[in-house]
Amino acid sequence: MDLHPFPSEAALLSPASRSRRRRALISLTPLVDVVLILLVFFMVASSFRDWRAITLDSAVSGGNGESARMEGALLVEVLPGGVRLSGEPVTLELLVTRVRRHAAQRPDLRVLIEPAPGVVLQETVHVIDALRATGVTGLSLIRGS
Repeated sequence: MDLHPFPSEAALLSPASRSRRRRALISLTPLVDVVLILLVFFMVASSFRDWRAITLDSAVSGGNGESARMEGALLVEVLPGGVRLSGEPVTLELLVTRVRRHAAQRPDLRVLIEPAPGVVLQETVHVIDALRATGVTGLSLIRGS
């Protein structure tokens, strides 16, 4: 015989509602952990592609074929204070104009880009981007002597 005047809460619940209540107590923390781990995995595993790739040829001084290809090429020197085209200081706009004029006369024009020691890489990239806008496809990055 039950001595309590009121039945307990567990006695009022049917077996089906007790099982539903038990399921409601499942924690979402492990699910969140798994989702975060998967997110990190896919971020690390995905390929980070460069949106604008710069394609350059390497100007290697070697055989006669390579030196013949470099003959008549324009030399663009990237200096900490500006740019020189064939030894003459020019602005970036004037460089683009002159290279376009040379490229109109010679479609196979080669342009050698030589960054000076201590030049910030971004300055060289700006020059390369400007030269690519001229339509010249023969760009080569060289190391100073």
